[in-house]
Amino acid sequence: MVFSVSEEVTVKQGGPRMIVTGYANGMVECRWYDGYGVKREAFREDELKSGEGQQRQDV
Repeated sequence: MVFSVSEEVTVKQGGPRMIVTGYANGMVECRWYDGYGVKREAFREDELKSGEGQQRQDV
């Protein structure tokens, strides 16, 4: 599955809703707010799924 920048995703095994911010070295870069500050981490595509409650708008 290919994710778009600004798409909402979550880790398949559970975790916070995150926003895709880009791709680097074959990894999906994500950011999220944990209540204290903005966190960021890179994940393999197969570790992620589309965020629940996501509303897509086609332009």
